[in-house]
Amino acid sequence: MRSWDAHRLARAAGAVLLRGAATEDGPSEVTIDSRAAGPGSLFVGLPGEHVDGGSFAAAALAAGAWGALVSAEWGERTLSSAAGAVLVAADPLVALQGLARAWRHELGAKVIGVTGSTGKTSTKDLLFGLLSPQRRTVASRANFNTEIGLPLEILAAPAGTEVLVLEMAMRGPGQIAELARIAQPDVGVIVSIGPVHLELLGSIEAIAAAKAELIAALAPQATSVVPAGERLLEPHVRSDLRTVTFGQDGDVKLVSEDPAHVVIDAHGEPVELDVDFTERHLRQDLLAAVAAALAVGVRPGGRLELSRSPGRGQRRVLEDGVTLIDDAYNANPMSMRAALDALAATVRSGRRIAVLGDMLELGPEAPRFHREVGCHADGVADVLVTVGPLAAAMAEAFAGEHHHAPDAGAAAALLTDLVRPGDVVLVKGSNGVGLKLVCETLMATAAA
Repeated sequence: MRSWDAHRLARAAGAVLLRGAATEDGPSEVTIDSRAAGPGSLFVGLPGEHVDGGSFAAAALAAGAWGALVSAEWGERTLSSAAGAVLVAADPLVALQGLARAWRHELGAKVIGVTGSTGKTSTKDLLFGLLSPQRRTVASRANFNTEIGLPLEILAAPAGTEVLVLEMAMRGPGQIAELARIAQPDVGVIVSIGPVHLELLGSIEAIAAAKAELIAALAPQATSVVPAGERLLEPHVRSDLRTVTFGQDGDVKLVSEDPAHVVIDAHGEPVELDVDFTERHLRQDLLAAVAAALAVGVRPGGRLELSRSPGRGQRRVLEDGVTLIDDAYNANPMSMRAALDALAATVRSGRRIAVLGDMLELGPEAPRFHREVGCHADGVADVLVTVGPLAAAMAEAFAGEHHHAPDAGAAAALLTDLVRPGDVVLVKGSNGVGLKLVCETLMATAAA
């Protein structure tokens, strides 16, 4: 936003400019963390549950920030601080979102919104791999997929960006609609519908309706990409959109594959890709990514380099010969089964060890879902390590060697003695369980 002066930025944000910037240039970045604010930064002070970010605006300006956007309560107080633009808004978060929406239009980029019960991060990563060789592409990072993170990702996209791939998270009804109002996507991708956030939404139909807010938000003649045969989405399909299906019997489907090469039928035309992954769920997500890429005018081909987001199935061969599959960022019944299938297909000289933690927010049916995961693990894993009170139910359907740890710390200590050279270790659970600690411990032990 270097080309936007303080007056234009204030208009875009729906804010009042109390004091202009020290230079005619606009900010080079936007941050909500005053510790990261420095020369060229616009610091946005968001009200929090315990602390109002506006209270740090003066410190941000003192550190050389281009300016600060705060609530009216902090506007006058910020004026007494060091030089820099001062903008006030009734709701700084709404102002941040409005600013992102304006920058999205300034970019003129094609925008792809990606959501789903599982697979949305992988699909986003795959899209980046497909698009970036042909278009200047920006894809949202890690967990920047909420009402705060998504606008920050839009604002981080540099001038000249041609395609913007935005992951959209959902915690309840209305959230996808809110994100879509900010991003205004040209293409909406729903990767999957499954039993995630049941505790909040109550039924799988309600989950489908919440995800389908992305379809409802698309402008006429835009493109929606949905799984073929997903009956839960049928009530939400719109006749004024171009709907593309992916998967078996879809418009985009896999017709031939080997470990390093896939051939995809896309609307009757072949798309051939050399790939570096064999996981079945990733190849399904690849179909959704190819459909979305075609929708923005990119025909993929050649070598696809997949750079996985942290904690999303990254594989590391440790110094002691142990293969670690770090899938510790999150988990639900669908992604647990997919991860176990990937473990089953992994070549190893030792044992397959599944370290599985609680799957959170599943509501009253949580015990059943955990038992079903244990049943799926039986015959796949040689050793099962369950972590957390909910995960303990997995052992009820597992006939092999089993260990239980009450928390991530105990699991890390247990694995230090349990794992042998040549073993393959899958680590997966909801982020709240903190199984990242297990991965870090295994890596540190191997390096010692």
